[in-house]
Amino acid sequence: MGKPTGFLEFTREQPGKSDPRERISHYNEFVERFPDNKLNQQAARCMNCGVPFCHSGCPLGNVIPEFNHAVYRQDWQEAYDILTSTNNFPEFTGRICPAPCESACVLGINQPPVAIEEIEKHIIEIAFDKGLVQAKIPRMRTGKKVAVVGSGPAGLAAAAQLNYAGHTVTVFERDDKPGGLLRYGIPDFKLEKWTIDRRIKLMEEEGVTFQCNANVGVNVSTNDLLREYNAIVLAGGSTIPRDLGIAGRELKGVHYAMDFLKQQNKRVGNIPVDGQDILATGKNVVVIGGGDTGSDCVGTSNRHGAISITQLELMPKPPGERTDFMPWPTYPMILKTSSSHEEGADRQWAIATKAFVGDENGHLKALRLVDLQWSLGTDGRPAKFTEVPGSERDIPCELALLAMGFVHPQHTGMLEQLDVEQDERGNVKATEKDYLTSIPKVFAAGDMRRGQSLVVWAISEGRECARKVDEFLMGSSQLESKDHSLQAMAL
Repeated sequence: MGKPTGFLEFTREQPGKSDPRERISHYNEFVERFPDNKLNQQAARCMNCGVPFCHSGCPLGNVIPEFNHAVYRQDWQEAYDILTSTNNFPEFTGRICPAPCESACVLGINQPPVAIEEIEKHIIEIAFDKGLVQAKIPRMRTGKKVAVVGSGPAGLAAAAQLNYAGHTVTVFERDDKPGGLLRYGIPDFKLEKWTIDRRIKLMEEEGVTFQCNANVGVNVSTNDLLREYNAIVLAGGSTIPRDLGIAGRELKGVHYAMDFLKQQNKRVGNIPVDGQDILATGKNVVVIGGGDTGSDCVGTSNRHGAISITQLELMPKPPGERTDFMPWPTYPMILKTSSSHEEGADRQWAIATKAFVGDENGHLKALRLVDLQWSLGTDGRPAKFTEVPGSERDIPCELALLAMGFVHPQHTGMLEQLDVEQDERGNVKATEKDYLTSIPKVFAAGDMRRGQSLVVWAISEGRECARKVDEFLMGSSQLESKDHSLQAMAL
């Protein structure tokens, strides 16, 4: 550990942010960098625990105490090497990961946890600044060809790892640019797209080929892929949004959140928008869904200049801190206030939407809501609800954004043509044992396999799937696995 008394001397700090009133005037990132002394202090807080639970809290198995120690000593080459031994894209996770590692931090038992996510972001950005991030071109090629379908975090991680193993990798992306949800789902004020472009350029230098506007199952034949490639990785994500089938769903002004967010990302990137503009400007906006996607809709609506923004959540308001049913080091379901919420929104919990109310021209004008009363189950979680009598009411709304999550990957096109087996939730069926689908030489990873999840899980899935593909092609693999890295640290 860098400083044995660091956790006693310094408390948790986060970098400064632009004033909410200023930052809603643009779509740029607004979180500042730590000064050198503050970054040093935050790294000094790491206790190098005998049993570092942060390792297991992170789906990637990041070797956190070791890179914290390197940061404290300002050995940026070592910090970068340690971090990227388990994480291909810390510039993404350092910006948009909810940091389950911090929930598992031992210091978090009785103090605020180490600011692991910010340290991670600073390592990679300082490494780029110092020229430490260089293309890693494989010394030898195996002669094996792998197709990766989807260029989100799972697909990019799988492609990078398979390329390092010496295989010739082509990534197929149906959009006009690579990145998947990173590019067309995450707002620029959380993740500016130059970070993606920088990484894609590096991967291309390393030998990965990207084919965009390539929709497998539509304008790219699945049979051609099966014939031309030695293995295929399906990493297309969980893209079918959960709908709200209530009266008035057909009204003009009711949209899926991702359609709204994708349009704005295209505007920021000076890319033509498909279809009619979905804008919050001058409207009463209601976001239905209390998760991260809903929060992104709040931030985007504020930047559009909405009259009012209300965010509704079906579940009751979470507690402000851990309860007996959320013991450390589990990931706690506690109240979170995002940067978008800081910019302004009326958040309401235990609310059900009964109907969309329209005017005579078929345009949305109001939402009919009702309050809910929840009862708790034996595990302390909300189990059943009843509607509160007399609480039904209408609130003004000209734009309703459905941000209730995703149910499964798109079935039409590629998956139907492959006739790949699905699990009971409609995801592609493949186990963590080998990530192999019901079709020989076809693998699946990320949200397409496990369902809607976190960016850090997507990268983990892509890495683990790549190792299984490498084993399938070569009989064994030199690619690092999460389990192996954790075992090595324990020895």
